[in-house]
Amino acid sequence: MQWLLDLVKTKAPVNFLTSRIMEISRMPGFYDYFKENMEGLGLPAPASLFGSVQAAVANASVILSQIDKFGKTVTIGELIGAGTRLEGLGVIAACSASFYVGAVIGSIAVATGRSLAGGTSISDILSTAHRYNLNRPWLIQNLYRSPEIYASRAPARKAYRSQAVYA
Repeated sequence: MQWLLDLVKTKAPVNFLTSRIMEISRMPGFYDYFKENMEGLGLPAPASLFGSVQAAVANASVILSQIDKFGKTVTIGELIGAGTRLEGLGVIAACSASFYVGAVIGSIAVATGRSLAGGTSISDILSTAHRYNLNRPWLIQNLYRSPEIYASRAPARKAYRSQAVYA
């Protein structure tokens, strides 16, 4: 994600930025990395919802807009009931939407980081969240509390899904 900061500092031409965004949208391994990260957390990642960068960002935005509307305690099941077309997440209907979308945002950053640069840090995640307008005041707290979202070697990684009960 350092390339983005460098790009902004150099005030690169818009057509270069557009070509870089198009490169990201065609990331060959994006969904594979995204799914691997989500499965590592014990959470579903249906290709119909998260199969590309654009789809993942769009669906994360849908979830965030509903959290903004109904509050952090809204569940995935309640979002499905509200007609958000997230039926592919029915297996985690009782899961907190803010808990799930935190993992989604982290996985978007992990997948883009691995596709482009080979790694991800918390600053990469926050940069990705900001770039796609997915940042929320509570996101950084979730990321600090649960580094297993983006750190594949975190000891509690396999237990992340069980934390949903407390989220």
